[in-house]
Amino acid sequence: MSGLMDMLTGLMGPMGPLIAVGGLGFLLIIGTLPFLLVRQEDPLEKLKRDREAAPNVQKDRLRTNKRNDKLERYSSFLEPQNEEEYSAMRIKLLQAGYRDKDAVRYFHFAQFALGLLGLLVGVIYYLTVLAAQHPDLQKTLMYVLGPGGAGYFFPKYWINKRMAARQEEITNGFPDALDMLLVCVEAGQSMDQAILRVSHEIRSSYPALADEFELVSLEIKAGKDKSNVLSDMAERCGVSDIASFVTVLIQSASFGTSIADALRVYAGEMRDKRVMRAEEKANKLPTKMTLATMALTVPPLLIILIGPSVLNISKMGQITPGSQAEAAEDSSQ
Repeated sequence: MSGLMDMLTGLMGPMGPLIAVGGLGFLLIIGTLPFLLVRQEDPLEKLKRDREAAPNVQKDRLRTNKRNDKLERYSSFLEPQNEEEYSAMRIKLLQAGYRDKDAVRYFHFAQFALGLLGLLVGVIYYLTVLAAQHPDLQKTLMYVLGPGGAGYFFPKYWINKRMAARQEEITNGFPDALDMLLVCVEAGQSMDQAILRVSHEIRSSYPALADEFELVSLEIKAGKDKSNVLSDMAERCGVSDIASFVTVLIQSASFGTSIADALRVYAGEMRDKRVMRAEEKANKLPTKMTLATMALTVPPLLIILIGPSVLNISKMGQITPGSQAEAAEDSSQ
């Protein structure tokens, strides 16, 4: 600490420490201003705005675009030739929310382009910075191939992150959607009308789940078999709750039982499951906070308890034998 004080005094004069503390405080204030000035939007205002803007939304937002002819010539290079690999990648992109017909090509093109870009950056960095230092082979490979590998695997990381976020959104919104679906069915609407109504009601809160419900409604209107439509929905979502829900609806239609009764029982199970997930997260919280609590509380506590003793010991070590003799003479007199 004394070395830092001496350095600040040498750089900015006697007022150096005070100027440094003031500057640090100013930077902290500037850094916290954006968080204080950001105003949370009222959920009711957001819902009202979304409903007013709903008529202006294009009707074909769920339709997939035509294939890109520019990438067609490179299809053998940008697409897996194995049908199983292509289907697995296509399903993974659908679960991440990418429905474009060329999504697989775009994904592999992004991997190829970012890998080359990272490799180029690594080579430029090596030639401009590291070449003069004559690094060894391991360091050279790390700085040249490392950015290329990071760029190549970044699209896969992005897809996995998007897929996890979308599945979490669907899981969180599904119990509420199921309750609204049950209310609509018990009010006398058909299952198709109830699915379409629920998709409109939950769009402002859970757009991913609303898109899935609306796509189901459009496919049923187009004449596709309902069981196949629901199975495709479960495959696109990749959530176990949706898969169980689809199984319940298919079995209810197959055996001729009441859909309302099946929805009532399953909605109750989903509510209980959501409570159990909340309790599980609450039980994990103390364990996750243990390390942070120790890191933030133990060092200040040690400084408070041991700091004065260390300071006294350091002062005693600085006392010379001459000063000890003078102190002894003063005490004898």
